[in-house]
Amino acid sequence: MYKQKRASGFTLIEILIVVIILGILAAIVIPQFTEASSEARESSLVSNLQTLRSQLGLYKVQHNDEYPDDTSSATFETCMTEKTDVTGATDGTDDFGPYMQNIPDNPFITNDALPLFVFGDTPGTGTSHWMFDNTGGSTDGCLWANDNLQNPDGDNHSDL
Repeated sequence: MYKQKRASGFTLIEILIVVIILGILAAIVIPQFTEASSEARESSLVSNLQTLRSQLGLYKVQHNDEYPDDTSSATFETCMTEKTDVTGATDGTDDFGPYMQNIPDNPFITNDALPLFVFGDTPGTGTSHWMFDNTGGSTDGCLWANDNLQNPDGDNHSDL
């Protein structure tokens, strides 16, 4: 007459199986989020390069076929983010620009202390966010990402 009462709840084996299944699912899903984050930064890099290059081209057209002053990163940024006259000076008789609200960072460079631009350096050194060449040589007017990284296809960022 005595009925044995069955204990309710999960056994240790059942709980372990659930934990193992969740671990397997997490191992599958987490790398996809990491890959998506890297792809988003890659897309941002390409977009920033296109924007910078197009605005540099506009600057050159409006300033007697000359690029912004490259004496310093700050001067270059000023030419791109403030109104300038035909000579590139910001002296109050400004007819052109600003070409950008601010110069975007390279999304792959996390060191904010680095200058935004380096001039005449070899691209891909990681010494600044961007590298710009207006030396008049074969790469005159070229702008590169100045990190030493590659995209998933194996292309150097400095080749984008």
